[in-house]
Amino acid sequence: VPRKCQKAREHFGTVKTQLECLKTKFHEHWRFVLQRLVFLAAFVVYLESETLVTREAVAEILGIEADRERGFHLDIEDYLSGVLTLASELSRLAVNSVTAGDYSRPLRISTFINELDSGFRLLNLKNDSLRKRYDGLKYDVKKIEEVVYDLSIRGLNKDATAGVGGEK
Repeated sequence: VPRKCQKAREHFGTVKTQLECLKTKFHEHWRFVLQRLVFLAAFVVYLESETLVTREAVAEILGIEADRERGFHLDIEDYLSGVLTLASELSRLAVNSVTAGDYSRPLRISTFINELDSGFRLLNLKNDSLRKRYDGLKYDVKKIEEVVYDLSIRGLNKDATAGVGGEK
């Protein structure tokens, strides 16, 4: 994983160069691309440190501004959409981790996704595309909870939970 993350980070250099050219163009045309790039940066950071990347860190990775006043920037909506895409991918990773015999990763993903869900519940989202994407997070939470429950029923997470909160 570290080697793959490093290789992915190298590609962000090309992205910075390309975005530099786009800074003079109309921002709205590049929303989907920025959302996807946020997801990719967030996924790399998660794989490296199992933490949520900040909007400012994503802007730095992409070589653009975090603040609107400073020019071509990363809108908060684009950042949040990218983070929601991360949640969907992590729910898939939880399932694939079990298949690969890694029974502790789904527990860590579950903790991360539940914290992410708690943060999104604090937001007052309008009935727009971001709200619809957030509604999908509920399904991701449920999917991961099912994985963790199955591990618990089968007794496969005993070693994993022994390291989390001192449980047995």
